[in-house]
Amino acid sequence: MSKLNDRQREAVLYIDGPILVLAGAGSGKTSVITRKMAYLIEKCGMPARHIAAVTFTNKAAREMKERVSQLVKGKAARGLTVSTFHNLGMTILRSEYKALQYKSGFSIFDSQDAQALIRDLLMQDHGAESDNADRIQHRISQWKNEFITPQQAIASAEGPADILCSQAYLRYQNALKAYNALDFDDLIMLPALLFQQQPAILEKWRQKIRYMLVDEYQDTNGAQYHLVKQLVGDRGGLTVVGDDDQSIYAWRGAKPENLALLGKDYPHLKVVKLEQNYRSTARILKAANTVIANNPHDLNKALWSELGHGEPIRIIRCRNDDAECERVVTEILDHKLRTQGRFGNYAVLYRGNHQSRLLELKLQVHQIPYKLSGGTSFFARNEIKDIMAYLRLIINPGDDNAFLRIVNIPRRKIGTSTLEGLGRYATDREVSMYDACDELGLGQHLPEAAVLRLREFTAWLNALRRQCYEGDPVATVRQLVNDIDYLDWLIQNASSIAIAERRMANVHTLINSLEKSIKDDDSENAIEGAISRLVLRDLMERQEDEKESDDQVQLMTLHAAKGLEFPHVFMIGLEEGILPHQNSIDDGMIEEERRLCYVGITRAQRTLTMSYCAKRKSFGEFTSCDPSRFLAELPQEDLEWEGRGDNDPAQNQKRGGETLASLRDMLG
Repeated sequence: MSKLNDRQREAVLYIDGPILVLAGAGSGKTSVITRKMAYLIEKCGMPARHIAAVTFTNKAAREMKERVSQLVKGKAARGLTVSTFHNLGMTILRSEYKALQYKSGFSIFDSQDAQALIRDLLMQDHGAESDNADRIQHRISQWKNEFITPQQAIASAEGPADILCSQAYLRYQNALKAYNALDFDDLIMLPALLFQQQPAILEKWRQKIRYMLVDEYQDTNGAQYHLVKQLVGDRGGLTVVGDDDQSIYAWRGAKPENLALLGKDYPHLKVVKLEQNYRSTARILKAANTVIANNPHDLNKALWSELGHGEPIRIIRCRNDDAECERVVTEILDHKLRTQGRFGNYAVLYRGNHQSRLLELKLQVHQIPYKLSGGTSFFARNEIKDIMAYLRLIINPGDDNAFLRIVNIPRRKIGTSTLEGLGRYATDREVSMYDACDELGLGQHLPEAAVLRLREFTAWLNALRRQCYEGDPVATVRQLVNDIDYLDWLIQNASSIAIAERRMANVHTLINSLEKSIKDDDSENAIEGAISRLVLRDLMERQEDEKESDDQVQLMTLHAAKGLEFPHVFMIGLEEGILPHQNSIDDGMIEEERRLCYVGITRAQRTLTMSYCAKRKSFGEFTSCDPSRFLAELPQEDLEWEGRGDNDPAQNQKRGGETLASLRDMLG
């Protein structure tokens, strides 16, 4: 507790009812959550198995768990739940799947699987309507995030488009159920629905989770809000940490108003504000406070810092987007030379991914190392998707997507016409494609040779399934990879043997990860839990890039930068139509864009530079640009403008001298 300030300590010690910790950027909220868990266990005598802390990313959950393990030693921390919302939902569903009429070993569809299923259903029902699959998938996700069932969506549908989407939602849910599968949104929606329909099961989980701590509460959607409210009940064992000024995920269903609803749900809610910032200089915080003050607030706060006044915020006007990227790159080079710093100290933040293309070219020309966030996920690699499909099919023979992916990897002479015939037969019989392979009636619809090849495949996999459940599952998976001679398949399909061997090394990494997960799972069907966790880790890690960065300039969107901090930040494209984005201007979503600007400003620790263009190239032609309204909202007395013809020659001469001096030092 000695390491906490007065407000942080107040938040940790309060356990007499629900509490909202309004935590500004860089105010030490993770310390509050982790120390509160330790306080509940060590000082209040609450068993760790009755405490659950939930957040939104694997990285945040892992950091929390590591910090708690440093505070609470030995057996006292056993059974503590620190996880993402989706992991908690999966834990509930793995325990209660029978109550929802699911079978053990259910599959989790990723976005691509879900969209392919919607497309297939649309083709069956409406022919060419499959072009709408992306839009319908987004609408279904919105309904699930808002905790709206297919029946409710159909009842409230207005207009042809909404009617089509709601009917597709019902068909899609029925198809998922038939496949014994869930999608990512179901991991929250279904537990909340189950608790609403079966009070006895809810009471069981309330007895299990007696105190909840929720991180980033401003990012919760309607379904997550319901789930938390259900589990907490009337006990009031709840600590919520959030910041309405950092709510930037409305497009993903987040509802910052959930923070305001807390006061209505819990009339005796205690509110503690964390306003001391441990990250940024006073000038940067003043800029952030001044901009965000233009948004309406139910709860006001103002960040402050003891880290000194700091340098002025620089605003650079550039001729065009090419000049802007060139200027930012040379600024980074110049500053690094003058300060003898690291490339890893710099981040360039932007509103849309398209803005990074020109930046990358300029960085390459100047031979500056950089890292673009959102690289290829481990689980997005083809070799990993292949082996994961085999694993999914082992625990859930009803997973048609997995079946279709690997029935011909490696090639088994099972052609498209065979699979189409099998699919029609399975649909008519209302069974999975895998189960249909062994039905006697299939022989009346497919040639004998095709049926024989299908049955050889399922007989082989059935034997492996038995070995998995009755013997050593990891040894069985290794046998599976050997049986299909997967390395040879990779060699056939790679441009070189070295690339094939690298891909095979990824497969071994996956199997080692599976082995560790099984060892950590003491449940009866450890293999099912281990594979389900791998699938969920894949889905979660596609939304976050967890690699530790080397000495590289960081390039990322403002959305991806949330939760991070950098000594020196460049925000580019501060123009009307980019930040704020034109769609947000048209839809009246300026407040969310302003929060995005606030998030960008508060990533900076020591210096902040913003840039905008007089003209920008679009479809081969230059168009004039207006500076972002957010630049006008900054405290003008703390800004240094460049490129408007009012530069200070003495300041330029001073910086040039510093650069030359650094070059002389480097050259000895």
